[in-house]
Amino acid sequence: MKAEVVKQFIEQNALFASDERVLVALSGGADSVALLRLLCALGYDCRAAHCNFHLRGTESDRDEAFVRRLCQELGVTLYVTHFDTQEEAHRRKVSIEMAARDLRYAWFEEVRKECGAAVIAVAHHSDDSVETLLLNLIRGTGLNGLRGIRPKNGRVVRPLLCMNRQEILACLKEMGQPYVTDSTNLQNLYTRNKIRLDLLPLMQTINPSVKENLLKMTAHLEGVAHIYQKAIDESRRRVMTAEGISIEALEQECEPETVLYECLSPLGFRAAQVSEMYRSLKGQSGKEFVGRGWRAVKDRRMLLLAPIEEMEEPRLLWENRRLTPDFVIPRDKQVACLDADKLKAPLTLRRWRAGDTFVPFGMKGRKRVSDYLTDRKFSLLQKERQWVLCCGEEICWLVGERLDNRFRIDEGTKSVRIVTLEEIPEKE
Repeated sequence: MKAEVVKQFIEQNALFASDERVLVALSGGADSVALLRLLCALGYDCRAAHCNFHLRGTESDRDEAFVRRLCQELGVTLYVTHFDTQEEAHRRKVSIEMAARDLRYAWFEEVRKECGAAVIAVAHHSDDSVETLLLNLIRGTGLNGLRGIRPKNGRVVRPLLCMNRQEILACLKEMGQPYVTDSTNLQNLYTRNKIRLDLLPLMQTINPSVKENLLKMTAHLEGVAHIYQKAIDESRRRVMTAEGISIEALEQECEPETVLYECLSPLGFRAAQVSEMYRSLKGQSGKEFVGRGWRAVKDRRMLLLAPIEEMEEPRLLWENRRLTPDFVIPRDKQVACLDADKLKAPLTLRRWRAGDTFVPFGMKGRKRVSDYLTDRKFSLLQKERQWVLCCGEEICWLVGERLDNRFRIDEGTKSVRIVTLEEIPEKE
């Protein structure tokens, strides 16, 4: 009976087609064992993947041995990997939970591609969804965090959300199917365990139907979330540009801070950062915020956004040639034609610095590089990416922008040093 309920849930939520291969995340615990057994009973083409995180000593090895036996009995191909989770958490300066989660999902995706599976099936059930809702509520969340766990997220699907923990255990008992128990699940060391072992039982003393009522609430919020998301998408189109977020356009929105949060939270910015960022929009330019993988910089009219990456040095191509009457100076900012005889010192490439000056082509007096870039209406991020080619201590070319007049070709030039800025292809 439960197998048919699961099949109906899969079909209603379009989790995957009956002829598609499924990769099952198999820990050996009751939930994942039930998931594999039910999908196999329904005739789905299954593969299984198990991660040994080496966090529980011999217990971790016991789990691996169990899933190997189970898959052998069921005739299911099993993939196994081992992780030094503590080392990964230390290296990345994140929690053990976060490190383990990132490691397993990255590896599951690799295996999914290798075995030709359409989706990765994980064994979250309705009790997990209730716990996630409360966890998000405790930590602070937006509307999406109150929707619990979604049946499908990209390639990850959750066919057991239609069942609770007691129903899963009853199903395994009926099958006569053993499973292993993670001893840490019985200890309230982690926040989720405290919710499961302490908070929810307390809430059930107030209202025994609290789990069912919370699940009903998430269902009610589903429609609200669709309406909300549509409005946010429209706001995002109004405020977002290729460079970042227009401050003027953002201020026209009825709830600008909410719109700002929805634009920035997918880039790894926390709610507290977004609130501080919003307060800074009326302040001076230059304040910077760093999220997970992205940075935001307050400029005059924009909140500039850019991925965090090492600034790549521009690639320059060099050519020396004699100046002949038929030589035509290219009208291209990517090319600098320098009088080779005026280059009395070695050429070096660096980023511009505060206090740098040069003599812009066609002018006689010096100008600060900062003033030149401001006159050109460069944003703060564009200014950061500006490089200069120097002859000794003097700038001879603002790379890709303007030649220094002192090094230009004139009537006395005999040989030319041609420097071309090679275009770097965009990263895919």
